Amino acid sequence: MKNLSPHFKSIILQKTGASALIEKETIQQLWSGYGKIIRIELVDTDVKNVIVKHVQLPRQASHPRGWNTDIGHQRKVKSYQVETHWYQHYSKKSAARLPDCLATETHGEEVLMILEDLDDAGFPLRKQSVGWEEITACLAWLAKFHASYLGETPAGLWETGTYWHLETRPQELARLNDRRLKDAAPLISQQLNDAKYKTFVHGDAKLANFCFGADGKVAGVDFQYVGGGCGMKDVAYFVGSCLDEQSCERLESEILDTYFSFLQNELPEKNEALEMEWRSLYRVAWADFHRFLKGWSPGHWKLNSYSERVTDAVIKQL
Repeated sequence: MKNLSPHFKSIILQKTGASALIEKETIQQLWSGYGKIIRIELVDTDVKNVIVKHVQLPRQASHPRGWNTDIGHQRKVKSYQVETHWYQHYSKKSAARLPDCLATETHGEEVLMILEDLDDAGFPLRKQSVGWEEITACLAWLAKFHASYLGETPAGLWETGTYWHLETRPQELARLNDRRLKDAAPLISQQLNDAKYKTFVHGDAKLANFCFGADGKVAGVDFQYVGGGCGMKDVAYFVGSCLDEQSCERLESEILDTYFSFLQNELPEKNEALEMEWRSLYRVAWADFHRFLKGWSPGHWKLNSYSERVTDAVIKQL
């Protein structure tokens, strides 16, 4: 992976007012070799560091699970277009904390996003395991995020947010061996798509995409799969990313009560119809992700008896 081009370096200097920059560290490589996220130190300016998401389309993608296909490639290309559009047109409306975007630039097949460094902004912690306090903080973040975009049309974003939704995953469905779930998949997806109350979902709201502050506050990152949908998709996916199956089951009511108390507080007035609809779709959202996971990676650690029971109950109610 080559370093930043002179063109991109000049854009960063121009947008930040720095006299020079230092490529300090690569924070991570993007999925399947599509670029990298780098921390850049700035010289002679008020901002000490910025985070640069530098997308370069690979000549030969290398997917960790062998899904090197044109469908996958087009989905990723679109995801970076969506993220750029999101930062340009929507991100500032979010009541939930996320990085400020200083600039975006597309040059040939490369994309650059210059973002606030959340470590410097007081969110330096990343967590691999969390307790109830952190879960509550993330649920509060999701509630703020969903309230910010309730009823908005996702123009320029994914019409249906999340990276696993059925229309973008025909190959995973084809490989799904669970015949009952395979037959039910379109109906499960339809129930979510037919929700009367829709917002923007983050689309990849796993624990790894939250940055924590020492004061317990959180910020969210990574908006490649932001788009329209029912907020329960984010909540179910987040919960599955950080709790074992016993905790998912034991805390289900408490999780929903907590999320909805935050959501109602964010709305101009209480919306009981929305809460009733979304509560009924929590397990449907869970089954929808379970369908994807079972086709994508049948041995995945997240596939457990709770997910099977939830999905079974959802299919029976269709």
